Amino acid sequence: MAALSTGAAAVAKPCCPSRFMAFMGRNRASKVLFLTVKPSFCVRCASSDQIQKAPHSVCGEVDADSVASSIKNHLEFTPLFSHDNVGPGKAFFATAQSVRDLLIYNWNATYDAYEKVNVKQAYYLSMEFLQGRALLNAIGNLELTGEYAEALKKLGHNLETVASQEIDAALGNGGLGRLASCFLDSLATLNYPAWGYGLRYKYGLFKQKITKDGQEEVAENWLDIGNPWEIVRNDVFYPVKFFGKVVVGSEGKSHWVGGEDIVAVAHDVPIPGYRTKTTINLRLWSTIVHSEQFDLHAFNAGEHGKACKAQEDAEKICFVLYPGDSSDEGKILRLKQQYTLCSASLQDIVARFERRSGGNVHWDKFPEKVAVQMNDTHPTLCIPELMRILVDLKGVSWEVAWQITQRTVAYTNHTVLPEALEKWSYALMQRLLPRHVEIIERIEEQFIDEIISEYGTTQPEVLERKLATMRILENFELPPSVANLITKPADVVDEKAKDGDAKNQDTEKHKGDDAAKKQKPAKQGPPKMVRMANLCVVGGHAVNGVAEIHSDIVKNEVFNDFYQLWPKKFTNKTNGVTPRRWILFCNPKLSDVITRWIGTDEWVLRAEKLAELRKFADNEDLHKEWLATKRSNKVKVASLIKERTGYTVNPDAMFDIQVKRIHEYKRQLLNILGIVYRYKKMKEMSPAERNAKFAPRVCIFGGKAFATYVQAKRIVKFITDVGATINHDTDIGDLLKVIFIPDYNVSVAELLIPASELSQHISTAGMEASGTSNMKFSMNGCILIGTLDGANVEIREEVGEDNFFLFGARAHEIVDLRKERAEGKFVPDERFEEVKNYIRSGAFGPNSYDELMGSLEGNEGFGRADYFLVGKDFPSYIECQEKVDEAYRDQKRWTKMSILNTAGSYKFSSDRTIHEYATDIWNIHPVEIK
Repeated sequence: MAALSTGAAAVAKPCCPSRFMAFMGRNRASKVLFLTVKPSFCVRCASSDQIQKAPHSVCGEVDADSVASSIKNHLEFTPLFSHDNVGPGKAFFATAQSVRDLLIYNWNATYDAYEKVNVKQAYYLSMEFLQGRALLNAIGNLELTGEYAEALKKLGHNLETVASQEIDAALGNGGLGRLASCFLDSLATLNYPAWGYGLRYKYGLFKQKITKDGQEEVAENWLDIGNPWEIVRNDVFYPVKFFGKVVVGSEGKSHWVGGEDIVAVAHDVPIPGYRTKTTINLRLWSTIVHSEQFDLHAFNAGEHGKACKAQEDAEKICFVLYPGDSSDEGKILRLKQQYTLCSASLQDIVARFERRSGGNVHWDKFPEKVAVQMNDTHPTLCIPELMRILVDLKGVSWEVAWQITQRTVAYTNHTVLPEALEKWSYALMQRLLPRHVEIIERIEEQFIDEIISEYGTTQPEVLERKLATMRILENFELPPSVANLITKPADVVDEKAKDGDAKNQDTEKHKGDDAAKKQKPAKQGPPKMVRMANLCVVGGHAVNGVAEIHSDIVKNEVFNDFYQLWPKKFTNKTNGVTPRRWILFCNPKLSDVITRWIGTDEWVLRAEKLAELRKFADNEDLHKEWLATKRSNKVKVASLIKERTGYTVNPDAMFDIQVKRIHEYKRQLLNILGIVYRYKKMKEMSPAERNAKFAPRVCIFGGKAFATYVQAKRIVKFITDVGATINHDTDIGDLLKVIFIPDYNVSVAELLIPASELSQHISTAGMEASGTSNMKFSMNGCILIGTLDGANVEIREEVGEDNFFLFGARAHEIVDLRKERAEGKFVPDERFEEVKNYIRSGAFGPNSYDELMGSLEGNEGFGRADYFLVGKDFPSYIECQEKVDEAYRDQKRWTKMSILNTAGSYKFSSDRTIHEYATDIWNIHPVEIK
C-alpha cells in the first residue's frame, strides 16, 4: 500500500476477528490499518477481547463533580434561556450541551482519523431518521448514566425528569426512519466509517391529536426552542438548482443554466457508539437562498411578499416530511426534497473525496473510497446526479462515469406495494430537472441496448415483454430501430394490405375523413412516467430486500426480469434493531435480570449471548423476576394512558399492543373487528361466563394515518369510537379496554414495548417487507400474534413455533384468493357478517361506518372487494385469539414463552445486519479510535 497523503507509513495486516465474524457460523477475512498519528488517537481493529475489556468510560476520567460543573457552566455561559429559576426544561438543555461537549471531542477525533487514514466510507441516504430522544442514549453509550444522575441530583434535579423534557426529533414517521437510526447506532458501535445524510424538517410529519372527529394534524414544534444536539455548519453549504434549461457549449459539454437557485446548509448531529470513542455524523440539510436574492428594492416599495418569495420558496423545501402530493405544487415540492437530499449530499461526498485525495484525484478510485446506500427509492436521483457531477463538472467521460456510479451506489427495497415503488411524471421531472432527464434518457437508451444484446431478436414477444417491464421510462414509444425488431411479420403484411385498401378508396371520401380527424381531438395515452425503482436497479451494483420472504418476492415477482439478468446483484439483509436503545436503555430492569442470569453484559454487544437464557426458561426464580419486571413496566404505561387519554386501566390485565403506521395492509381494522367480536360475545354472557372464557385485556393502538389517507383516518376514528363505548361499559369493566394513544413516537414506544405481553403483526401475507417493531417486542419478551409475513417468518423460526401465535393465509395463496373474490366465489364466515351487522346496528354511536364496512364487501371496484383479505383471515384470527387467552391463563407457560422470545431475538440485532452490509455490499472495515 502506498503512503498516505499525511506522509505516514501505512501497512495492511490481517485483522483480528471482529465481534461478528463468528456470528451464525461466519468466518470472513477483514483488514486493519495500523497508522502512527498524533497522540490523541490511534487507528486499529475493534476486536472481541477489546470489547470485553472496555474502560469505565470512553471519555476518560469523568466524575459527577466535573459533570455538575459542566452543566452549571452551560447554564451560565451558553444560555438559551435566563439562568434564573432553572427548572427541568432548562436543566435538560444545559445537560444536553454538556453531553454534546464530550461527543464533539470524540466526533472530532473520529473525523480526523477518517481524514488521515482515508479509508473507504459508507454514506447512508434516507428521507427519514427517527432518532427519538437522545440524552439517555448518549450518556448510556458513553457509560456515564450514573455520573449524570448523581450530578443532576447535586444540582437539585432528577435525571429521569430532566430527560423527559426532551422533545422527539421530528425527522421521520415509521419503520424506515427508525431502521436508519438503528443502523447509525450500530455503525458507530462497530467502528465502521460511515455517515448518514437526511433533511432537517422544521415541522416534521405532523403532531397527531385525537378529537371527537378522529385524527387531527397540527405542525410539530420540536425546533421551537432549539435543538441542543445539532451543530450548525455555516461553513458547509452547496448550491442546488431547479428548473432552467440545458445548453451545449462550444466545447460540446452540457451546461444547466438559469432557473431557481437555493443553498443547502449542513446541520451536524454526533452519533456515539457504545463503549467506543467512535462518534459518527448525521448530516441534515436545511435550505435557504443567498442574501442577494432578497429583493431590497421591492421590500422598500412595500412589496414585502415579492421581496421574500425566493427565501420562502427555499425554506419550505424542508418544512414538512412527505408533503401532500395531490396537487402539482405538492409533487414539485416532494421532488425538490428528494433532489436536495441527493445533490447536497453527493456534492459533499465528492468534495471530501477530492480533499482526501490531495492533489492527485483519480476518479476511477472513487468507488474504492465511497459507498452510497439509498434507503428506499427516495434518494434515486443520486444516480443521475452523480453522473451530472462527474460528467458535467469534473470532465469524466460518460463511460467511465457510468462505471463509477454503478460501482458506488446500492439500493435497499422496502416495499412490494405498487404505490410505494415510486414513479414520477416525466413532464414534471423534465421541467424541474431538465439535465437529469437527459441523463436518464441516455441511461435508458444504453439499457435497452443491453436488453437486446442479452435476449436477442429471435423471440420478439419475449423481447417486447422484457422491455415493457424493465424500461426506466414508462409509456414511451420505442425508438424506431428497436420497434422494428419486435414487429411481427404478420403485422407488416397486414399494414401493407391496409395501405393498399386505403389507396383504392374514393378520393373525396378520404378528404372528408381527414377533415373529420382534424376536428376530433387526439386521444391521449397514459401519462409518461419515470420508474424510480427500475432506475435504482439499473444504476446500482446491489439490490437488497429486508427479510428473507421479502427478498424472495423481490427476486421472484417485483424485479424478476432484472433478477434473471443480474442474479448476483440481488441479496437479502434482514433488518435489525439496536439492543442498546431497545433493551438496555428502555428496559433497564430487564437488562439487569438478563445480565445477572447469563453472568455477563456482553449481550449488549454480542446479542447471540441472549440465547443463553434458554437454559433458564423453566427456572421459577427467573420467572418471578421476569414477571416483576414486566408488571413494573406495565404500571408505567398505565400512568401514561391516564395522562394521555384519561382512561384508567388495570396493570394486571394482558397488555395487547399494535403500534405502527395506520395502513390498510397492516390491518388495524382486523384487530378492532376482532375486539368488536370479543365485546359482543362478552355482552351475550353472564359475568361468570365471560370471566371464565376471556382473559382481561387492555388493547392498545398507536400510529399516525397520513393526512390525505382517508380510509386510514376512518380506521382511527372507528377505533376511538369503539374504545369510547367499551371503556364506559360498566358491565365489562376491566375485562376489556380499548386505548388509542395519540401522537405515537419513539419515546412512547420506549414505554409501551417493555410493558407489552402480546403484540400484533397481522399484515396481509406478502405485503410487509420486514417490520422492525416485531423485533423490538420480541427482544422485550413479548409474544407475537401474526401472519407469515416479513420478518415474522424468521422471528418464528428463531423463538420457536410454540412461542408465536400464527394465523392467516400464506403469501403464495394471496393471488388465488383475490381471484376467487373477483369471481364471486368467496363465502364470508358468518361470524364476520355478524360483526359487520353489529357495527351497523349503532352499537358504537351514531356515526356511519358504511365506507369502512363497504371496503370489505363486493367483488370488484376501487376501495372495495376486501383487497387486504380481512374477511378471509377473520375466522383464523379470532380462533388464534382464543389460543392466546388459553395460554395467558397459564402464567407459567406464558412466562416461559416470554423468556424464549427474548432468548431467540438475538438474530435481529442491527449489529448483525450492519456487519452484513459492510461486508457484502459496502466493503468497508472497522476503524477504532483510541
